[in-house]
Amino acid sequence: MKRYLFLAFVFFIGSCKTVPLTGRKQLNLIPSDQIQSLSNDQYSQVLNQSNLERNTEWSNWVKSVGTDIKNGVENYLRQENRMDLIEDYNWEFNLIKDDDMVNAWAMPGGKVAFYTGIMPICKDRNGVAVVMGHEVAHAVARHGNERMSQGLVQQLGGVALAVAINDKPAETQALFMGAYGVASQVGVLLPFSRTHESEADQLGLIFMAMAGYDPQEAPRFWQRMAAQSGGAQPPEFLSTHPSHTTRINNLNKWMPEAMKYYRPSAN
Repeated sequence: MKRYLFLAFVFFIGSCKTVPLTGRKQLNLIPSDQIQSLSNDQYSQVLNQSNLERNTEWSNWVKSVGTDIKNGVENYLRQENRMDLIEDYNWEFNLIKDDDMVNAWAMPGGKVAFYTGIMPICKDRNGVAVVMGHEVAHAVARHGNERMSQGLVQQLGGVALAVAINDKPAETQALFMGAYGVASQVGVLLPFSRTHESEADQLGLIFMAMAGYDPQEAPRFWQRMAAQSGGAQPPEFLSTHPSHTTRINNLNKWMPEAMKYYRPSAN
């Protein structure tokens, strides 16, 4: 019995990785090629089951701002000698017609989706850049992989992803979609912890600044989000993500660092 416990402990420790760019330790059980393959499949399935908006002002914003953020991320990671983090990315940016869904998300490999419900709160390209930088930061920081790994341990007994897909495909799919925030309401129910959200906020500021968008737009976006939700949030100690006030205060605290990367462009 002790031997098995020791092996399990060694497995757990060996599966702990460092969050890219922040240095925090995270549980990461899933090989990148497996999570990438699952991401491609699930993203295609979501698009096939959705009504996509094309050739409109909003959809053009999502695609053009997405391309700018992609370039900003690549420039930043090139400076940090961490291009390995996105070497297998095949970026896609799509807008899904659903005015009731105030959400956006990014899967591994740069698979990004916005819903039309969040676009009025974004207001313009700068607002789209705030959300895009934040969601892409979740993907680059491997937050979904971390949540997926935790779910495999907690819900499926720590089995390998390939085994989970084969033996419990429905549960595995639900776990994946939840880990990446698909169909979650931004400002109401986010799948990421406060730690994940704060990391994505901080990195997102840098990514949008590197893309030529003013990071000072981020607090303004979250002020609009707070107004849209009517301030209806549970006490922060009961919440899985920061209150709007805490988030805005943190963004302002990180702003001087982000502004070092900001070079205005003709966005």
